[in-house]
Formats: sequence, C-alpha cells, structure tokens
Amino acid sequence: MYKLLRPLLFLLPPERAHRFTFGLLQLAARVPGMMALVGARRPSPRAAVEVMGLRFLSPVGLAAGMDKDAKHVDAIARLGFGFVEVGTLTPRPQPGNDRPRLFRLKRDHALINRMGFNNRGVEAAVDRLRRRRSPVIIGGNIGRNKTTPNARATEDYLSCLEALYPVVDYFVVNVSSPNTPGLRELQEKGPLLELLRTLRDRGEALKGAGPARPILLKIAPDLTDAQLDDVCGVVRKSGIAGVIATNTTIDRNGIATTRTELDRIGAGGLSGAPLRQRSTAVLRYLRQRLPKPFVLIGVGGIDNAEAALEKLDAGADLVQVYTGLIYEGPALVRHINERYVEWKKHK
Repeated sequence: MYKLLRPLLFLLPPERAHRFTFGLLQLAARVPGMMALVGARRPSPRAAVEVMGLRFLSPVGLAAGMDKDAKHVDAIARLGFGFVEVGTLTPRPQPGNDRPRLFRLKRDHALINRMGFNNRGVEAAVDRLRRRRSPVIIGGNIGRNKTTPNARATEDYLSCLEALYPVVDYFVVNVSSPNTPGLRELQEKGPLLELLRTLRDRGEALKGAGPARPILLKIAPDLTDAQLDDVCGVVRKSGIAGVIATNTTIDRNGIATTRTELDRIGAGGLSGAPLRQRSTAVLRYLRQRLPKPFVLIGVGGIDNAEAALEKLDAGADLVQVYTGLIYEGPALVRHINERYVEWKKHK
C-alpha cells in the first residue's frame, strides 16, 4: 500500500509530507486491520534481543529526528519497532533553521536536512511520554540549544537528562549534527570526555535504587581514524555504554544527484543509501576497538534487510532506520525483523 501512496506523498514538500504521513499513521493505528494494510506486523517473539539490560522486542529502532517531539510513539511502536528514539530535544523550544530545510535526493534514495534541532522543548516531550501507552523502549536524544555557547553546553545536556530521566530507557548524546553551529566541536577529545563523565555521574545520582539509564554517544561519519581512536578512548574512560554510528554526513562524493542541484540545496547532513558503506566501515572500526559489552547501534543507509544484516555482521547490537523508511515504507521494518530471526539462528 505504501508503494502506491509514495508517489503522491513525494508530490508534497518533504516536511508537509512528513506531517501528512504521521496523520495517516495515527488514523491507521485507530482502525482495526489498517496497520496490516500498510505493511506493519508485530515482530516474532524470536526477534527479541537483550541489550544494555533492556529487552527489545526487535533489533530495529526508529532513529532520532523522525518523531522529535514524541508525538507519535504509540502509533510508531505498532510498525514493529523494538525501540523509538525521540529528539533531538533541547532544554528550550526552538524553531530550527529557516525553510526549506529538508530535501529529497530521489536518484540516490537519500535526504539532505538542515533542520537545526527544531523541537518544542524537553518538558513538552516529557509530558507526552508520561501519557504514552506502549511499552516500547524509548531513547532520549539530547542536544544543546542553538543560542547556548559550547562553554555552557553541559548545562543544556544536564537539563535534558534530568527532565527525561523518569520517562526514557536510555540516552543519546548528540554532538554530531552538522546543522547546529559549532556543535561538532564537542566531539573533540577533551570537551567530550568532560561532558560524558558529567552526564554519567549525574545519571548515577538520579538512578538511586531504580534501573540505570545507559548513555550512548552519537558520532559523525566524517571522523578520521585518529578521531575515532579518540572516541574509543573517551567511551572507555567515561564509562558510558557505547556508540551510535553514525549521524548524517557533510560529504557529497559518489552520489548521482547533479552538482547544480546540490548547489541549489546548499548545506545540510546527507542521509540514506549513499551513507551505507561509510557508516558500516565506521561501525566495524569501532567494534574492533570496543569489544562487547560496549554497545554499538548501526544506522545509515539501511533501506533493505541486507543492509541491516550488514550492520549486524559488522558488530552492531541493534540497528536504526530513518531515510530508508521514507523510501520503502513500514514493510521495511517487517522485512528486517523476519530476516533477523533467520540470521540469529546461525549465530
């Protein structure tokens, strides 16, 4: 059904299509039998996996950015996802960058975005998450406000962690978006170690006698090997749970979209099929240096089951989708879950 609907959706500007699609999803979730028609299916119990002390109903998650404000968690969970990552959330609401800021690269099965952490603020998301009904695992992806200087970034991350702590299952520290000026500077070894240690210590203090909220770091695919080595060292020293590899890229090499069209679009992070090879290479590099129990979540270029299994073979414990879902629809999640069950038998 989605493949029939997609050409019509692609006639709309991307952000409008996004809102319209989620409106349809909310409607489908309320009508018996409709979720099956759009290609959704509850994952087999054999698809369940335990990671970070959490039981995921499937290894496939929705990456941050799709449901920034935690408006659609219950409906999204019915697509067969094992976890949903909300955000990136900031302490204060912010509109993000000027429109247009989201672009389709149809020939490449890709997107370019420069959204700029548009969200309604962490407290609004907390209120929605308190009222959700689905038991799906929730990740809280957190960042700093655009107007907050890096010297005070830790305050923003702490504010988000404290607010979200009662309503999420794990955290993701986003220092790798290319769309907030200066943010990627926080990936440097010294500032990053200080930030992660501070968040880990605050998390330990908030935990009390309850369950821990693991912390993951989301990194860019554009880091050099030396920088990735630094990341591995920081993860070890900070005591966080692991890494999400990777965010979007600023690289434009090897894509079919013309240079004229790219110049018209301008700056932003590239996601989708062109990112597959690089994100998997980064994942494999990290796993060689961060053996289990360090956790790795693979994301980037997953638009079919083979791409997901490639990430798992490279060392991922879990995978996430975003752009692939836009191009392939909800059936993508079902296909990955089904293939994962078969893959798991041989491991």
